[in-house]
Amino acid sequence: MPLDYKGTQVDCGYRIDLLVQDCVIVELKAVERVLPVHEAQLMSYLRLSTIKTGLLINFNVPRLIDGITRRVL
Repeated sequence: MPLDYKGTQVDCGYRIDLLVQDCVIVELKAVERVLPVHEAQLMSYLRLSTIKTGLLINFNVPRLIDGITRRVL
């Protein structure tokens, strides 16, 4: 994810998992449980971009619907 700071392109090495139509950032996980650091990672991506909506999806759950968390700035 390129970062634009005061008109200067900064390559800070952030790599989002999916970007859907330039309006939703999707962060994918397959972990025992979602930790605060995982949510913080998604929130950092949202704050550094102009995108306001993000999904954190954990695939290590019996029902996928239970592993989806939506965050909006």
